[in-house]
Amino acid sequence: MEQDPYILSPDKIMEPPVKFIDKLKHLGPGFILSASIVGSGELIATTSLGAEAGFITFWVIILSCLVKVAIQVEFGKHTILTGETAMTAFHQLPGPAIGRARWTVWTVFLVMLIKLLQMGGIVGGVAIILNIPFPQISISVWALLIAPIVGVLIFRGYYRFIEKFSLGMIAFFTLFTFSALWLLHDTTYAITWADIGTGLKFQLPPAAVAVAFGAFGITGVGGDEIIHYNYWCLEKGYAAHTGPRDDSEAWKRRAAGWIRVMQLDATIAMIVYTTVTAAFYLLGAAVLHAQGNVPAGDQMVESLSTMYTEAVGPGARPFFLFGAFVVLFSTLFAALASWTRQWSDIFGNIGLIHFHDMAERKKTIAILAWVLPVLWALLYVFIRLPKIMVISGGIVGSLLLFLVVYAVYHFRYRRLHPDFKPKLSYDILLWISILAIIGVGMYGLARIDF
Repeated sequence: MEQDPYILSPDKIMEPPVKFIDKLKHLGPGFILSASIVGSGELIATTSLGAEAGFITFWVIILSCLVKVAIQVEFGKHTILTGETAMTAFHQLPGPAIGRARWTVWTVFLVMLIKLLQMGGIVGGVAIILNIPFPQISISVWALLIAPIVGVLIFRGYYRFIEKFSLGMIAFFTLFTFSALWLLHDTTYAITWADIGTGLKFQLPPAAVAVAFGAFGITGVGGDEIIHYNYWCLEKGYAAHTGPRDDSEAWKRRAAGWIRVMQLDATIAMIVYTTVTAAFYLLGAAVLHAQGNVPAGDQMVESLSTMYTEAVGPGARPFFLFGAFVVLFSTLFAALASWTRQWSDIFGNIGLIHFHDMAERKKTIAILAWVLPVLWALLYVFIRLPKIMVISGGIVGSLLLFLVVYAVYHFRYRRLHPDFKPKLSYDILLWISILAIIGVGMYGLARIDF
């Protein structure tokens, strides 16, 4: 009989691995997160920022990937120590309630409604790619066909399949992108160390503020990805293997061990998405910016393809289209898996379903697996501005980071088990993350011309 990973019980307890090689066998949540990040952040927003600003904003991309991981780790730690779902944890934050749910839950729901635009833009990107080799089928029809395809992969909601599929896509697009970046050195678009140095001077031209702010919210882990990490840590079993809190020495030992596994998972994921993000950005800055070619509208994919055809030659175009399809589809796949869980959790907190009834939760996830991608596709069909749709999602994602930071502050200083108080060095890193997120977010809001 299938066990419910959202219910903690003594029969699910497992001792955490000690050896590094054994810890690697228990990684996974970070893979799903990385697969969710790459399509919207790396292929579209990151390369668009590089195309508009050149190398000068390279530091924004690196910073956006590095500064959020401490927030993600603190969120994961709270998950393991409490076994709470993300929206249950948000419901514990101070503030007024609207109906059965706190303002925090409703705020997340509102932000996710706006982020439907972002996912619609990604659906549009996939549809544009498929229209190129098969122009007899319109882009709009392709968008509407993609919805049931991604839905059928997710509606059963099996964690192990989602994890393995995500890992396979990560391996492909990582190799694909670094191959193109390496081949640039034999072209007129070769990247020099001086170019990279230019991008590390912490300059931000006014014309690039809006897209930089959106990219900061999308690249690396955004506010929604940090929230989604909660569900994958639970479904991987980190909290269930720790067991219900009883404050025994055995429970504390298990919790500390599984927290270390989670930290390794988050760190390896950060290395993966930071290096891939940097590669995408450098491709955009080296090729598209030099050409004055800023991706826009239904020509977005054609613009992006020049990054690869200039590096490898015209024959690389089919490989780019396939690679871009995998990258964008990975985001649809992993994001839909995460969204179905988060929205089910929201519905549970506002009283529409019983989230901890496994049968009811799985039914809700299955329904959402069909409904959400259809909404994404319809939004693209009516708007048809994929880059703007993706960047707008990044901007509200940056705003969601403020709420996530508030939640993490509450987890660390109001609800953390006293025996798990971290070292001063950890708190310093956490506060660097908090201040960087707040600082960049406020700076971006102040300078965006609405």
